[in-house]
Amino acid sequence: MACPFSQSVSQAVDEKLTSAAIFLVVTLNPGTSAETTVRTFCATLSSLVRGVGFRIPDGGLSCVLGFGEEGWRRLFGDAKPKYLHTFREINGVHHAPSTAGDLLFHIRANRMDLCFELATRILSDLGNSVSVVDSVQGFRYFDNRDLLGFVDGTENPVAQSAVDATLIGDEDGAFSGGSYVIIQKYLHDLDKWKAIPVEQQEKIIGREKLSDVELKDADKPSYAHNVLTSIEEDGEDVDILRDNMPFGDPGKGEFGTYFIGYSRKPERIERMLENMFIGNPPGNYDRILDVSRAITGALFFIPTSSFLDSVEPQPELSHKTEG
Repeated sequence: MACPFSQSVSQAVDEKLTSAAIFLVVTLNPGTSAETTVRTFCATLSSLVRGVGFRIPDGGLSCVLGFGEEGWRRLFGDAKPKYLHTFREINGVHHAPSTAGDLLFHIRANRMDLCFELATRILSDLGNSVSVVDSVQGFRYFDNRDLLGFVDGTENPVAQSAVDATLIGDEDGAFSGGSYVIIQKYLHDLDKWKAIPVEQQEKIIGREKLSDVELKDADKPSYAHNVLTSIEEDGEDVDILRDNMPFGDPGKGEFGTYFIGYSRKPERIERMLENMFIGNPPGNYDRILDVSRAITGALFFIPTSSFLDSVEPQPELSHKTEG
């Protein structure tokens, strides 16, 4: 099956931020029957989202489906998107692990019941073809703050800038309209964070805590989060689209942030993470990591909706041998 990306409809990568989300990561179980089930499901996902969302028309339900490198190979053959690879573990001042994941479902809505219903039906349809490796329910916290108390996502691109930042163009024409996403699950030591004076917290983040106003360049240390995650290409600032969500379970003492970043090139996010974990220059790392520990890490390719709708239950021989 040829990849029908050109002039096709992209998935809802740059949807507006919602108040609820579920991040569902699964691996493909062994056997061709599992592959057939997942391929069959791909072509029905858009209909499933419409069906569940129709019950609450203003609920803003959407679902982005991504594929890890091994999941893509098993389902669609060796011809793959140019920059698709397994998430690379980072060993620096702090550690960013690479963890399992063949498929990612990023489910978003303005109500958790919609997310819950869709996730339940997705897993029911996939049955024993997959195994869940992580499932996180995220929520919007007050005025878009994370559990560290700072506004998250302030610098997200909007409108055409978001499209330009997230969707693949002529650099990989066979897969134009697709995107890449990197996910990481962070757990916070809130007691340790709260012990840090607010003024120092603001220097670590690079913004004022209450007002969300960015600190002046002269007042920002070189290790500030928004300094280390500022990336340039050919002298121009480049953006990614974040849709991070807080999550937690007070009864278990679990408080975290689910990082999810979309980009037309994963290298942009990878450079940000290297700056954070290794430092720029090495050793000048992101001090957030002194209180926030990454426990997962994975990279996925996001094909277009048109591609998913066209997937057949059985792969065609010509697709398996495309070069």
